[in-house]
Amino acid sequence: MSGQSKPLTLARLEDLTLGSFAFLPSSETLDHLVRFLGTWSGSDKLFMLIQYTAKLLVPFLQWRARLQHGAGLRKAPTSLTAERLGKLGGIISDARMLFRIWGLLPIFQWMISMERSPPPTRKLRTIERLQGWSMLGYYPLEHLYYLLSHSIIPDKLPLPSLTAFVPFIRTRPSDKHIPLSLGALGLWSTRFWAAYVFLQLAHLREDSKLLQVHARTLARTKSGASPAEKADIKQRKQALTREFIANLAYLPQTIHWSTEKGIFENEVWLDVCGLIAGIASWKSGWEATALKPAPSLVDMPPTEPSGEKLAPHVEDILKDVVDAQAPALDEL
Repeated sequence: MSGQSKPLTLARLEDLTLGSFAFLPSSETLDHLVRFLGTWSGSDKLFMLIQYTAKLLVPFLQWRARLQHGAGLRKAPTSLTAERLGKLGGIISDARMLFRIWGLLPIFQWMISMERSPPPTRKLRTIERLQGWSMLGYYPLEHLYYLLSHSIIPDKLPLPSLTAFVPFIRTRPSDKHIPLSLGALGLWSTRFWAAYVFLQLAHLREDSKLLQVHARTLARTKSGASPAEKADIKQRKQALTREFIANLAYLPQTIHWSTEKGIFENEVWLDVCGLIAGIASWKSGWEATALKPAPSLVDMPPTEPSGEKLAPHVEDILKDVVDAQAPALDEL
C-alpha cells in the first residue's frame, strides 16, 4: 500500500543520518559568501572586521571588570575574555600583514594594465600613476618591517660591492652595512600608504564628476535614461560613497601612524576608524561579488525598424571607474 512507510534499511538509515544535508535547501546567501570569501580581498575584509571588533571589545570588557571589582562582584579588576580577545586581534593583525607579503604582484599587474588601458581622463591617469608608485614604496618597506619585527632578518644588511655582480671574480664581504630601524620602516611605509589614501580621495572626486556628467548626458537624451541606466547610476553612486567612507576612515589611521607621536592619545579611535573602514569595504566587496540579474524585457530598448540615422557608438567612459579601481589597501 502507498500509505505504508518505507522499511528502515541500512541504506535508508544512512540517508537519514549521513545524508541529512539533503533536507537542507540551497542558499544563494551561502553561495555568495563562499564566492566572496574565496577571494583574497574578501577573506581580508572578514579578518579586518573580526580584528577591530575584538580590539574595541577589549577596553569595554576591562572597564566593566573594574566596575564589577569595585562593586564587589569580581575578585580581580581584570577580564580574562578581554585578554583573549586582545591576543586574537593581535594574531589576526599579524596574519593580515603576512598575507600581504605578495602584495606587489597585483600592483605590478594593475600598473601594466593601466598603461595598456588608461583611465578616461589625463588627471585620473596621473593620479593612478602616483598611486602605483606610492605602493611600490609602501609594500617593500612593510615587508622589511614585518620580517624585522619577527627577527627573520638582521637589523643590519650588508651592502654588496660592485664586484659582487661581476661573474668569476671572488669578492670579500663588505664592511659596510645598511641599518634597519623598525620605527623608521613603519613610519615611511605608512607615509606611502597615506599618500595613496589622499590620492584615492582625489580619484573619487574625479569619478564623481564623471558620473554626474554621464547622468546629465543621459537625462538630456530624447527618451531619457532607462530604468536600467538609472539603476546603474544609483549603484555607482553608492559604490563611490562606500569607497569614500572607507578611505575617509583610513585617513586618520595613516596620519597617526605616519607621525612619531601620533594624533590620538587614546588608540580606541584608531580601532573605531578601522571598524568603519572594514564595514564599508565589506559592503563594497559584497556588492561587487553579487551575481547580476539578467536584463528584463522591460529594460531592453525597442528594436522596431526606424528610418532615423543612428548615432555612432560611444564607449562608456565610466565603465571602468567603479569596477576597476586600484587594489584596496588595509591597515598596516
